[in-house]
Amino acid sequence: MSVDQPAESGFPLIGDQFPELEVETTHGTKAIPDDYEDRWFVLFSHPGDFTPVCTTEFVGFEQRREAFEELNTELIGLSIDRVHSHIKWTEWIDDEIDEDIGFPIIADESGTVAEKLGMVHPGQGTSTIRAVFIVDPDGITRQVLYYPKEIGRNVDEVLRSLEALQISDDEDVALPANWPENENFGDKALLSPPGTVEEAEARLAEADEEGYESYDWWFTLKEL
Repeated sequence: MSVDQPAESGFPLIGDQFPELEVETTHGTKAIPDDYEDRWFVLFSHPGDFTPVCTTEFVGFEQRREAFEELNTELIGLSIDRVHSHIKWTEWIDDEIDEDIGFPIIADESGTVAEKLGMVHPGQGTSTIRAVFIVDPDGITRQVLYYPKEIGRNVDEVLRSLEALQISDDEDVALPANWPENENFGDKALLSPPGTVEEAEARLAEADEEGYESYDWWFTLKEL
């Protein structure tokens, strides 16, 4: 599924090995992805400290941090700010909103990491846009999301995506639109379509035997 190096686009795409980074954070120096071996991580950038939308996002991520940790996943923030700015901002969040930010924030003052990860888009200025990278325990980039500065992220969608990826890996299934609350199929999963004529002919019989909900050989659902 993976390749050894990020694509020529200059930042990791889905299926690429996440680049090796040594970064300064509010929790000290970290080597990414090496320090997160055997764990998933979500690395997300924000345009700047002491900004309103970013503040609401950090509060949202912190309030769901335990849910991420239950999925063996660590959160990592990033912006083109100094570590002292990160510290003062998180102190403000703790004092004024009563949320103690418990995950590290990368201090990318030079912008080197942001440039490497494609987080700076010229049409959005010189600060980072709202990027999200979901990376698995093997250091493979599994999902990439971009949001403009004007719109705060849906943290629950990041959490939903992470859970869906893990279930897909564990059960060898795909998940439908709006899973686990699909309007027509609820929280059922989709079997991968057969790859040969023989497998296609066997799918309907398999569906009857296993109790799957099958509409056709290429569209079959199962309970998780």
